[in-house]
Formats: sequence, C-alpha cells, structure tokens
Amino acid sequence: MPEGHTIHRLAADYADRFAGTAPRVTSPQGKFSDAAALLDGVGLTRTEAHGKHLFLGFRDGEWVHIHLGLFGKVTFGDAPAPPPTDTVRLRLAGDTGYVDLRGPTACALITDAEKRAVHARLGPDPLRADADPSRAYVRVSRSRTTIAALLMDQKIIAGVGNVYRAEVLFRHGIDPYRPGRDLTPAEWDAIWADLVALMREGVRNNRIDTVRPEHTPEAMGRPPRVDDHGGEVYVYRRAHQPCHLCGDPVRTADLAARNLFWCPTCQQD
Repeated sequence: MPEGHTIHRLAADYADRFAGTAPRVTSPQGKFSDAAALLDGVGLTRTEAHGKHLFLGFRDGEWVHIHLGLFGKVTFGDAPAPPPTDTVRLRLAGDTGYVDLRGPTACALITDAEKRAVHARLGPDPLRADADPSRAYVRVSRSRTTIAALLMDQKIIAGVGNVYRAEVLFRHGIDPYRPGRDLTPAEWDAIWADLVALMREGVRNNRIDTVRPEHTPEAMGRPPRVDDHGGEVYVYRRAHQPCHLCGDPVRTADLAARNLFWCPTCQQD
C-alpha cells in the first residue's frame, strides 16, 4: 500500500496537470459512471491529501475521494489519450494529458461534510501544514500498545506505513516493542520532526530514502540496495542481512498483520 508521501505527490501531480482546467471525466469500467457524468467538463479547482486519502475538488463542495488500498494504481500520460481499457475506474483527460485510476479501494463522489468526516477520523499528517503532533502524542502516551503498532494506526498518525515506521524507529534507536506510554515527549518530538523531513524528501524524490549521508553506499563502500521499492534503507525488507551500523542480523516478525523489521542490537532503548 502506498505511504503518505506518494499520495501527496499524486495530489501535486493531479494539480499540475488539471488544476484550473475542465477535463473530460469518464469511468470506462462503469463503477463510477454516474458520478463521472456529473463532473464531466467541470473545473478541477483543487487537490488535497491527508494520510493515504486523496481528494480531487470540483466546483464548490464536490470532492472525489480516492483511497488506493493495496491494489490501486494511478497512471499519467500525455495527450492525446489512448483508448482506455475496461479496468480504468476513473479517467481525467484534456489538452494537458490524461490520468487513469485502476483498482482503488475507494473512489466516491462526496460532499464537504463527508470530507470533513474523513479528516476527523484520521490522525495528524506529517506532510500537512495543519498537523498537530501533540494530538497524536496524547494518544501514544496513554497507550500500552507497542510504538510500532501505534505508528501504523491511521487514527493516531496519518500517512506512515511499514517503511517509514521501521526506518524512523531504527534512526532513533527505539525498540519497536516499547509501549507507547514509555515514549518521552522529547522522543516523540524527534520522531515527528524526522518523519516530516523524510516524508517531504519522499515527495520530492518520489521514493523513500532513509539512510543518513554517512551511511550511503558511496560513503560506506557497500553495494546499493536492489529492491522493487527502491531507495536506501536501514532495516526495511533486510531481514537476516547485516545491520549497516553494527553488523548483526536484522530481524523480522509479524506485528498487527504486517512484517516488522528492526535491529535488536541498535534498538534496545
């Protein structure tokens, strides 16, 4: 599932292509046909992201709410748009190009009030200007649940996925099984600031890189990472490989139905 930086990047990409234009809106698959007909030729006024939720704003108070889930894909292309396949849930097309959405978990036309309800059930997003990290810490500091699980709870903090979760905990030497209530305010502030910086870089580069300059392949004389996800990381999907810092094997375990990765030597606190 895409992490929050990808959704913010998509919001920017939709805006770059179509903001201020009135694109053709269609649903070749048919599952969004009625809503597409209402939006066809209507101006796209704004785009927005909160965590893993994408919003495309049309007219006043009409929003397409998109959640990619595990299988959703977005594809941009140049004009003229080729004939769409019948797997395309939503297509926007115009003189500036086209964008196809396939396989999302959610794609619905919603009102302002319904959009506010989505925001209300999500935690603060490190990539949003209106984020209040103290609101998340209130919940973290009262919980016996592991910090690793809390970081993945979108009701507590929105947009953090498995990669950022594993990497930020490693970068701060925090045992992923430590209860949230044992995390100090200073530790939380450091984690939040790091997530803001890492995720902003993810938006800029459209990939996740989490290693510090002194730990890059060039600096350490090690081979670069080869992985479908790209990017240089410390522990994510490096189970049983030597830790870049201490050399001990990276461990993995199932936690809340997701694979957790950590170094038990470097993350003892």
